[in-house]
Amino acid sequence: MEMTTGLAITKLSVGPMDNNAYLLRCRTTGEGVLIDAANEAPRLLQLVEPEGIRAVVTTHHHPDHWAALAEVIEATGAQSLAHPADAPEIPVVTGTLNEGDTLHVGDCTLSVIHLVGHTPGSIALYYEPDGGHLFTGDSLFPGGVGNTRGNKADFDSLFHDVTTKLFDRLPDEVTFYPGHGKNSTLGAERPSLPQWRERGW
Repeated sequence: MEMTTGLAITKLSVGPMDNNAYLLRCRTTGEGVLIDAANEAPRLLQLVEPEGIRAVVTTHHHPDHWAALAEVIEATGAQSLAHPADAPEIPVVTGTLNEGDTLHVGDCTLSVIHLVGHTPGSIALYYEPDGGHLFTGDSLFPGGVGNTRGNKADFDSLFHDVTTKLFDRLPDEVTFYPGHGKNSTLGAERPSLPQWRERGW
C-alpha cells in the first residue's frame, strides 16, 4: 500500500497475465474505487472488504482487464465505468468517462485522460497531489507505449496522445501505474521518447 495525503493506493497482481488491479481509497471518507477488475474475483473482493467500493473503472476493453468485473459488480453493487468507445465490448457498464471528466473518490479528485491507440477508448486517471499519480492501463509502460499490434496508425495515435497529454503536460516526478508490471515515473521514461518514436512500438 502506498499512502498519499488523500489517497491510499493498493496494487494487486491477478490472473494468468499478471494484470494489475488498483484499489484507491480516500483516507478521509473511506470511499473506494477499483481500477480494472481484471481477474480472481475472490481476491479482489477480499481486497475491497469491508468498506466496499463505489465504482470500478475499466481502463480499456481487453478481456484480461475485466474478467472479474461482472462478479465484482454483482457482489458490491458498485458502478461500472469506462470510456464510451470501449463500453460496448465490456460486459457491464453503468456509466461512462470521457476526456476531461473528473472521478471523485471521497474527497479526492482524479482527471480522466483519453489515450487512443491501444484501444479506441483507453483511458488513464491522474491524481495530482503529492507529486502526481497516474494510472495508465495498457497505454504506457516502463520502456514504451502499449501494444498496437504493428498497426502504424494506432501507434502514431497512441504515441501522439501519450506525448501530448502526459509527457508534455505533467512533471517528471509523476509516478505512473501500468496495467501490468512495475511502476515508473515520467521523468525516468522521458529520455526514451525519441527511441520509441523511431522504433515504432
